[in-house]
Amino acid sequence: MLGNHMFSTQPNHSIADNATTARADVLPVLAVALIAALGHFLTNGQYGFHRDELQFLSDARHLDWGFVAYPPLTPFIEHISLALFGLSLTGLRLFSVLAQAIVIVVSGLMARDLGGRRLAQFTTALAVALSPLPIFEATEFQYTSFEILWWVLIAWFTIRLLKSENPRWWLAIGAVVGMGLLTKYSIVFYIAGILTGVVLTPARRSLKSGWFWGGIALALVIFLPNFLWLVHHDFISYHFLQHIHTRDVGEGRAEGFLKGQFLACANLFAAPLWIAGLIAFLRIPRYRMIAWMYLVPFAILWFAKGRFYYLCAAYPMLIAMGAVVGERWVHGLPRWARVTLESIFFAGLLAAGAFFIAGWVPIASSGPLRDFALNHSSDLREEIGWNELVRTVAAIRDSLPQNQQAHLGITVGNYGEQGAIEMLGPAYHLPSPISTTNSAWLRGYPVPPPTTIIALGISREQAENIFTNCRWAGHNGNSLEIRNEESQDHPDIFVCGPPRLPWPELWQEHRDFG
Repeated sequence: MLGNHMFSTQPNHSIADNATTARADVLPVLAVALIAALGHFLTNGQYGFHRDELQFLSDARHLDWGFVAYPPLTPFIEHISLALFGLSLTGLRLFSVLAQAIVIVVSGLMARDLGGRRLAQFTTALAVALSPLPIFEATEFQYTSFEILWWVLIAWFTIRLLKSENPRWWLAIGAVVGMGLLTKYSIVFYIAGILTGVVLTPARRSLKSGWFWGGIALALVIFLPNFLWLVHHDFISYHFLQHIHTRDVGEGRAEGFLKGQFLACANLFAAPLWIAGLIAFLRIPRYRMIAWMYLVPFAILWFAKGRFYYLCAAYPMLIAMGAVVGERWVHGLPRWARVTLESIFFAGLLAAGAFFIAGWVPIASSGPLRDFALNHSSDLREEIGWNELVRTVAAIRDSLPQNQQAHLGITVGNYGEQGAIEMLGPAYHLPSPISTTNSAWLRGYPVPPPTTIIALGISREQAENIFTNCRWAGHNGNSLEIRNEESQDHPDIFVCGPPRLPWPELWQEHRDFG
């Protein structure tokens, strides 16, 4: 029967022996993290920027305490990346790679602190490293790359808190919660799980601790600048999230939530581990709080029709406990049975991981492996064609008479086009883009406004409704003939005269979320 005794150390080892063993046990974990980080570092420069990365790049040039689509931390990190590496794909994504390497290491350390030895720690690290979402989060610069880090750190600090019964860990938890609130607002679901776990388990004794309330205060202080920004902007991010959720549900993007927990949030062959880990957390009073930290956000996201990957950051803590339980179970089996089971498990884990890597990581720049990845990953397809788009716009600009070039504006239909023109356009001396999407709308339109418009991202009908004297001027595609959002949904580029409405009226009419 599972109980708190399963986490005790062996009494016949000296402290020095235990410390040496512990250091040796963590070496395979570090090796897994290093190999994963090196693999991503060597492949992350293959294609181009992702649409979302281009939005982050644009916002990184306009730092504020908040943005319409997300809190301020991720653009701030990207601002640092630009200062260090310039407009470098590998440099930009380095912070995502480091975040996932830390996730792998911390996951292994969770298994160690739950009583696991080398096999449990290595299994946890490998299972997390070969899970689809952690693999993906290291291939691009996304706010979810850092969200998963904060969730995993909170889980580790909570395990340390519950194991040591040292309430000072609430300060560490509060600090990371604050960082999470500055990264992605969906961490509120995790916070709901934490608070539920405190109230419904023996951890409720923390309610009498000043350290618990100090952790809450620290989280709120860290979040305060963004909260004040939200107040000043009438909680525009809340309206944005409402719009996105309605869109996702309407387009079917929220379907397959339960299936995604098994196929995408964790390696398929790790399912027995995280299920066993959840059961173990439920059965052990000391650690039952961790189970609520999974069950509450799971229930909220399921019933609210959240997208499946919103919960992926909760799985490393379950995998860690499952690996500890599994390690103790297999050690009680005959050698032949243990070797057979371990061989099947690790072979399956590696095979599933290899499939995810081939489908989601830009390993090859050409050939069958590249085609396989582009066929399986819509995100990789969204990295294709941005440089060609900017070159096409520059060529259209160059074809215009000088008097039109002198009063030229480039309007864009989405944040990917905005980021591409803003970040890649200076090499062609293009003007800054004019965008009504997300935070770009808050920045307004140029004064004096342009009289000649190159319009991207809209249909001919939209162009003629918004602007005067429109004519087709070019095609937005890519030389690889990859079908993505730009080549399928926004294939035409127009040259137009001034808008039909005065610019102030036009701007009020076109506040767009995307």
